[in-house]
Amino acid sequence: MWRTRITDILNIKYPILQGGMAWVATHELAVAVSEAGGLGIIGAGNAPGQVIREEIRKLKELTDKPFGVNIMMMSPFAEDIVGIVCDEGVPVVTTGAGSPGKYIKKLKEYNVKIIPVVPTVSLAVRLEREGVDALIVEGTEAGGHIGELTTMALVPQIVDKVNIPVIAAGGIGDGRGFLAALSLGAEGVQLGTRFVCSTEANVHINYKEAIVKSKDRDAQVTGRSTGHPVRALKNKFTREFLELEKNNGSLEELGLLGSGRLKLAVVDGDIEKGSLMSGQIAGLIEDIKPCKEIIEDIVSSAEKQLNSLYSLGGENNEKK
Repeated sequence: MWRTRITDILNIKYPILQGGMAWVATHELAVAVSEAGGLGIIGAGNAPGQVIREEIRKLKELTDKPFGVNIMMMSPFAEDIVGIVCDEGVPVVTTGAGSPGKYIKKLKEYNVKIIPVVPTVSLAVRLEREGVDALIVEGTEAGGHIGELTTMALVPQIVDKVNIPVIAAGGIGDGRGFLAALSLGAEGVQLGTRFVCSTEANVHINYKEAIVKSKDRDAQVTGRSTGHPVRALKNKFTREFLELEKNNGSLEELGLLGSGRLKLAVVDGDIEKGSLMSGQIAGLIEDIKPCKEIIEDIVSSAEKQLNSLYSLGGENNEKK
């Protein structure tokens, strides 16, 4: 029922991808998502190449399902990781924080599917021309580094301008969001925050519980003045960062203040001084459960929504 070009290209059961979140998207999480029928992704972040090579090999010991690696183009190790991905036979690469243009030729030589994250129509059109296989169109509702346009507005605009498949991201965490994304013309979705609150995510319980307890307006944006805005749950750290921005803190001062904060949240569980990167979907998340249940709930909920719409359509036709 949920077969799209994305399921065909990636050889997965459901058109559901897991975001390549730094410090969060380890091999344990990627394995769980891939085994559940989606595409699990190891997040390289700013980790050295050897660390990612070990993560890839650990994943391969636990699953034979398709998986991917997310490469941040701003990472000082990006080129090394591209080489490792090719050496290790990784089938899919997603990219963020820049264009993968200079690596496309090499990745293609190794039959790696290339799916960059894009926040604008112009970048989407350019990357299609350069030969990528699909696009992750991420709206500002997402957690972590964000663009300015909403998922609802951006996805259909890009769908209308490109011929390759589009995967929607940002503000999607249940079957309703999944179905809405497909209605906008996307052929798959990528989820981040929902998978942070999975039992397999190697994330401190304090971080997960902070998301579960969060309300609709708790995910706020810092760093707009730097040109690299980030969405995270409000806490002591975000208040300090916003105050420094308000007082015209320099890029160096802001960089020093933000350094190491994600690790502080994910690994150490400091929910006041760490960066609790999270999307606006956080207010919808009420539990922590296995990835298999998360994916099955999304699919079954979407099917119920569709059946309800079909039933409503039938009733309206009878009335006519």
